[in-house]
Amino acid sequence: MLEELKKKVYEANILLPKYGLVTFTWGNVSAIDRESGYFVIKPSGVEYEDMGPEDMVIMDLDGNKVEGNLNPSSDTATHIEIYKGFKEVGGIVHTHSSYATSWAQAGRGIPCYGTTHADYFYGEIPCVRNLSKEEIEEAYEKNTGVLIVSEFERLKKDPVAVPAVLCKNHGVFAWGKDAHAAVHNAVVTEEVAKMAYRCELINGEVKAAPQELQDKHYYRKHGANAYYGQN
Repeated sequence: MLEELKKKVYEANILLPKYGLVTFTWGNVSAIDRESGYFVIKPSGVEYEDMGPEDMVIMDLDGNKVEGNLNPSSDTATHIEIYKGFKEVGGIVHTHSSYATSWAQAGRGIPCYGTTHADYFYGEIPCVRNLSKEEIEEAYEKNTGVLIVSEFERLKKDPVAVPAVLCKNHGVFAWGKDAHAAVHNAVVTEEVAKMAYRCELINGEVKAAPQELQDKHYYRKHGANAYYGQN
């Protein structure tokens, strides 16, 4: 079942250590088949070099395991809420990549200080609040996803225009149209986090890039009038 999707999700997971986004097993990738309503996700706690496509786990959006011999990622419930809340999303990545997670641990969103950021994200990458004691005890992973979706609604952030979020004191979630695009956005999140950190070290009074410059770079790659690339 979903053999091609399992292969793609496996390949996307293998990219996490390749791009330096994970240490040990600190990350996972999933992708959804919207037609069936099933998604494929990395098994929990399995080293990347020890797994293959056949080890990927198929889940439904109610949290039931449909196929697989291993337990799914412990973050599965967060993925479910993001898929349910953001219908445009086809793939999700969770990492504890060091620079982006440093911003998350500091409780700060990543400001848009330059055009590299603006090419991929429209405005700041937000950092959502901590879950309450009650939210953690009730359903930690599920409520992490519920919080992400509700905060994007509150902030009026478009998840397509801002395909990543920081969770305070935790880590990073990124997403995209499929698993590979989600990994791509996770890599860019880590890079712009690194640039923003260094930027503030060099100039402690730095301000966000001018809005007109942000708009130019975002919209030349995205939207009806985009002209970047060969499409």
